[in-house]
Amino acid sequence: MPDNYASTTLHAIGNTPLVRLNQIVPPNSAEVFVKLEYYNPTGSYKDRMALAMIEEAERSGALKPGMTVVECTGGSTGTSLAFVCAVKGYPFQVVTSDAFAKEKLQTMRAFGADLVIIASEGGKITPDLIPSMREKARQLSETIGTYFTDQINNPNSMKGYSRIGQEILQQLDRPVDAFCGGVGTAGMLMGVSRAFREAHQTTRIIALEPASAPLLSTGTRGTHTVEGIGIGMVPPLLSNDFYDEVRTVDETEARQMARMLAKTEGIFAGISSGLNVTAALQLAQELGPGHTVVTVACDSGMKYLSGSLYTN
Repeated sequence: MPDNYASTTLHAIGNTPLVRLNQIVPPNSAEVFVKLEYYNPTGSYKDRMALAMIEEAERSGALKPGMTVVECTGGSTGTSLAFVCAVKGYPFQVVTSDAFAKEKLQTMRAFGADLVIIASEGGKITPDLIPSMREKARQLSETIGTYFTDQINNPNSMKGYSRIGQEILQQLDRPVDAFCGGVGTAGMLMGVSRAFREAHQTTRIIALEPASAPLLSTGTRGTHTVEGIGIGMVPPLLSNDFYDEVRTVDETEARQMARMLAKTEGIFAGISSGLNVTAALQLAQELGPGHTVVTVACDSGMKYLSGSLYTN
């Protein structure tokens, strides 16, 4: 028999399970499926993006051995980049903030990252926080021998995320009527949407954001604590041609859903995953039986144990 193993941990990225929700879907609704992205090595779908950005930079010659990778991130992207850089041997410098989960900061350090911490206002993600982090990362990237992955503007992130869409279509033997996901850099939503389009799917694509920071839907900036989305600006990767509508989800409902997922479906994930599933259930009720709705569990609930999500 041939050997059946991954030659490095980077080859363990992807091919995550797709599971059907059974306990919390209301009667007379569409079926709802969740892609469990916390099965990736660092417990987040950002592993896909990090690997794609680094390997595309290597192929283009922009990133060479001995160079330092720079990024600004709330922690999941930083953890994934720190992981990829550790395996490939690149130093990694990350601009982040105390507004993000302590576990994420600790994990980045565990993978060998050098952290630059930007102070937040009361631990919240305010409209100016991400821009200030980006500016600091830009300044650091001006140093000779650095490569700025620039996740917000980097189209290579969509190449990594497109595999989510490809895997969903391989795992389901039916059309996907609706797919929804929270928007941070928009790489995941755009990558999945493009994969569906390439497969000639007519899937309705719904972008999600926190109700307290409805920039995409109303143009209003706001404050929230849903890590990874609602970054205070319209992400350059978000193309009007690849999504159908924007919906907002109340953060309190997202938190309640995250806890309910753990207790009833055995899905232990973060707040953004609760936000995704909240919207998916709403779509399922609207579409009704005979239809299929898919979303993603972005990362593991293990990253949020020191915060209020699973303590209150």
